[in-house]
Amino acid sequence: MPGEMLNSTSQISIESIYAAISNHGFSEQTTQLIDNFTNYILNGKTNLTQFNQAEHAGLCCAGEMLIGAYIVCCYARTSLETSTNASASQVGPGNWEIDELQEKLVYQWAEAKGVWFNNAEKDIEAEYGPMIAQGAEAKVYYQNGDTSVIKLRTSIYATLGRALESIILHNALFAETPMNVIGFTRDSEGMFRIICTQPYITCKRLATKQEIDFMVAQKGFRDNGDGRGVNYIGERLHLEDMHSANVFIDSVSDTPICIDCIVKFIRK
Repeated sequence: MPGEMLNSTSQISIESIYAAISNHGFSEQTTQLIDNFTNYILNGKTNLTQFNQAEHAGLCCAGEMLIGAYIVCCYARTSLETSTNASASQVGPGNWEIDELQEKLVYQWAEAKGVWFNNAEKDIEAEYGPMIAQGAEAKVYYQNGDTSVIKLRTSIYATLGRALESIILHNALFAETPMNVIGFTRDSEGMFRIICTQPYITCKRLATKQEIDFMVAQKGFRDNGDGRGVNYIGERLHLEDMHSANVFIDSVSDTPICIDCIVKFIRK
């Protein structure tokens, strides 16, 4: 039982969390179990094996809300894949099925945690300032003089879990502009949004293609050969949408700074 696991001196496992969600939903005991495992990760007592050391640092930098939501997303995917195998089907769950379940369960978990926000757009604008930019992936809010922006990130990835991964991987690659997740919402159009903060960067100018190429080459990426000139590939990751609107020359360091991009694991 979850309560017995919490009182045990043994380390909590992912399997015990999955069992608690399956048997008890997001009860107080289950959410505490996820919190405890999250603290193990943040305190360096355990890690998630899909991430290397740099990526694990990016995970921790993204904060406890992202870690908890990512665990819930992993449960959703695993439970669907397990049920598919149990039915002896040759076709696994589609990404739309995984995404639908991940959004549903993260909503339930966030509600239980008190980090689901209704009317977030209105509240954020009132507290943090007006929307200063909007793209395919994020709405950005900023109040003059603040050191951070607030972003409402939507998923342009196959699933919510992949969208959360992208934040982790961004933090690993671009530690100077880390994103920290503080909650979740749906926008006025009903789209699921991840609420996060990110340092405000004073833009001296937009980076050139040559400057971006040099920056990503130092991180182990090369042009992926698709002819677009903004997409790159490394040993583990795809790095896409690296155009000058997403890469600035910082007025303080006078170096290229990536504020947003599409980053994901290479999967066969």
